[in-house]
Amino acid sequence: MRTELAEEESVEPQMAPLIDCVFLLLIFFLVATTLKKLERQLPLDLPPAMQAAEVATDPRTLVVAVDITGRTYLDGNAATPGVLMRQLDELAANERERPVRIDADRKTPFEHVVKVLEALKMRSIPNVAVHVADPN
Repeated sequence: MRTELAEEESVEPQMAPLIDCVFLLLIFFLVATTLKKLERQLPLDLPPAMQAAEVATDPRTLVVAVDITGRTYLDGNAATPGVLMRQLDELAANERERPVRIDADRKTPFEHVVKVLEALKMRSIPNVAVHVADPN
């Protein structure tokens, strides 16, 4: 059933609730961008690995190497990201406690190492170590 409005009754949006919503959104975005700036300006001085302890290497250790360009190698053999992910899936399914060691060139951008660490974390592989050179 259709009802018709009289010409005297005009339908207009209420401005007060719209203004409230706009101000709330404005405040939200101001706070969110301020927090983001503080996060970017955090002064970090990352420590060098001068006190690394030498540990015995398990012969079953899977070595994931990352070179300067970000290419990955599994036990000395070049591996594409797909091959790396499949190998880590197999490791997570069959040998979750097998140790994994990450070797990275000192000039490798950290983002490449983080990709490997994220892949290991996603598969909940707990026994991960980072190989560092002796400073002497």
